[in-house]
Amino acid sequence: MTDHISESENITRALRRIAILYQHFAETLQKELGKDTAKELILKAIYAYGGQIGREAREKALARGLALTPENYPDDLPTIGWTKTVEEADGETVAVVSVCPLASEWQDMDPELAALYCFVDQAKMQAYNPEFTYIHLGNILDGDPCCRLVVRKKT
Repeated sequence: MTDHISESENITRALRRIAILYQHFAETLQKELGKDTAKELILKAIYAYGGQIGREAREKALARGLALTPENYPDDLPTIGWTKTVEEADGETVAVVSVCPLASEWQDMDPELAALYCFVDQAKMQAYNPEFTYIHLGNILDGDPCCRLVVRKKT
């Protein structure tokens, strides 16, 4: 039987599967190896994953002759699934994510375990340009109404 579903629904299904996969890997690691070892391994994997994304972004920017500034970091989230806007606050550009399909799936998951995935943002920026870091000002997984992220120069 062939489902005739929209591109958006196909992407939503794929994102849900990715979220479920992460949840089961993370929970299995925690159950089998204990919380501390699981956290260490999850962060290691997330930093490898985010590092690859950040290096790819770096290569794209450099190939276009662009400086490795936050403004030149290519947007890497799909345009379907996430609801993201940008606002200016206190002289900074803040990304506001009001819908994250991954966080939506992880509402019943241990929030600390779920939030480890979000370190992908720091890993991406570190690999793109280690002079900058992503800061999470708010996170849906912490009960905030949205995720608020800003890139700042490291001090």
